[in-house]
Amino acid sequence: MLQVKNVTFGYSKTKILKAIDFRVNAGENLAIIGESGSGKSTLLKLIYGEYDLKEGQIFWKDTEILGPKYNLVIGYDFMKYVTQEFDLMPFITVEENIGKYLSRFYPKEKQKRTKELIKVVELEDFSNTKVKNLSGGQKQRVALARALAKEPEILLLDEPFSHIDNFKKQSLRRKVFKHLKENNIACIVATHDKNDVLGFADEMIVLHDSKIIAKDSPQYLNNNPKLPLIASFFGEFNVIKPYGIVYAHQLKIVEHSDLKAVVKQSYFNGNSWLIEAEYNSESIFIKHKDELEENSKIQFIVSL
Repeated sequence: MLQVKNVTFGYSKTKILKAIDFRVNAGENLAIIGESGSGKSTLLKLIYGEYDLKEGQIFWKDTEILGPKYNLVIGYDFMKYVTQEFDLMPFITVEENIGKYLSRFYPKEKQKRTKELIKVVELEDFSNTKVKNLSGGQKQRVALARALAKEPEILLLDEPFSHIDNFKKQSLRRKVFKHLKENNIACIVATHDKNDVLGFADEMIVLHDSKIIAKDSPQYLNNNPKLPLIASFFGEFNVIKPYGIVYAHQLKIVEHSDLKAVVKQSYFNGNSWLIEAEYNSESIFIKHKDELEENSKIQFIVSL
């Protein structure tokens, strides 16, 4: 179990994180969200032991996580951290990059494990390609596989799929998070992408103004956003009196209603259209099956 106990931290007198407190059990997936500069990456670095703590403590099981004042080499064998800077060996192959962290005394097991991880990150066609010849997204997948090679007890991921194109992203997420669950590896994901969270995270915390402002399951926070910041993570939303925060899909265009608006623009969204309309001199967004003509008048209801 990871325990983050009342952690407060700043690079100067200004505190980036204040009184941060949470737990992550073995095999659990925790997502950390927040605006840029909210402290997501800093929190991961503290958990990894990259900085020294003056206020609060961090433990993995019975081991206290300590910074560079106490550890000549930063990090712990039971923990791996994948950043957006991959730190790979460019002049050796994908297979060699991953296999380098596995024992040479058991060559058959090493080869089997390496192939298994290459399959998890969907790089079978590039196993013999030198890393310097890979794209940014492919390098990110090698970094993921390398982090998994030694079977860590806890994995820290900072925007883990940010460089990966949409053609691969969805299936890669499923394979990576399935692998973590099957191997009982705890995972903390710092992200701005809801698709890294929905369907995978057991719990989610929201950082804002240096503090945790919300902590619950993604399903609960999605269905009960107490603040616009939380709603904005999940999708287009509106603030409509007296209903409060209402998502675009919770507004329905009907023939007769007391709620009236004027269409400003329609945005194609794949299987639907996002209608931007003016209501009470403010823009609102409505999910609708068809494109609507600009300046046309509509009536809508709130369907919670």
